[in-house]
Amino acid sequence: MKLTGKVAVVTGGSSGLALASARRFIAEGAFVYITGRRAEVLEKAAKELGAQARPVQGDVSRMDDLDRLYSVVQQERGSIDVLFASAGAGAWQPMGTISEDQVDITLNVNLKGTIFTVQKALPLLNPGASVILTGSAVAHRAFPGLSVYGATKAALRSLVRYWIVELKDRQIRFNVLSPGSIDTAALASLSEEMRNHLKAIAPMGRLGEPDEIATAAVFLASDDSKYVTGTELFVDGGYGQI
Repeated sequence: MKLTGKVAVVTGGSSGLALASARRFIAEGAFVYITGRRAEVLEKAAKELGAQARPVQGDVSRMDDLDRLYSVVQQERGSIDVLFASAGAGAWQPMGTISEDQVDITLNVNLKGTIFTVQKALPLLNPGASVILTGSAVAHRAFPGLSVYGATKAALRSLVRYWIVELKDRQIRFNVLSPGSIDTAALASLSEEMRNHLKAIAPMGRLGEPDEIATAAVFLASDDSKYVTGTELFVDGGYGQI
């Protein structure tokens, strides 16, 4: 197993890609803290994951919630080996219909929330720890209606370039994991026409599976990628590359 004895924190871990990654981390031997805003959904996810998971309810855009998360981790485990900052928010809003409220939500979760998820974890991150940020292929190839979301994800790519330099003495690795269209509950609510469109624009001709993100996350979390830092790994069926 690739993560035996490791302590991981996965934000947004109550559903979707992050839940699949938490499941994989546990299968590889890690103890995993998962966070989420919806208490009932979080508890259900933790029950599914079993004894190697610990839920801590919270919103990454709220500093008190992040402080409480890391206080729990410090008291119970003392340090962190893997931080997967995967909590995210976004909505389809073409230019001309963008609302101030939605901009605030998207920036607060995707950008502010990610920055402080990492900064507040610094005292607990072990030397050589792996930090993974969830990006998106739409940060590189425009998908109409997702300009605000895509901009916040593009910013994460810039952040890791700075952080690997600023924290190089601690040998902490920072990487971005960028999915394309993945078959989660969010996509299940789309029309069949839209789902077929998303399949068609990916060179591989299909939607990705959550576990395909999770296996990539394990690679970035483990010593298999110990000489990989400051990069962006696309798991997008080729969508962002053409």
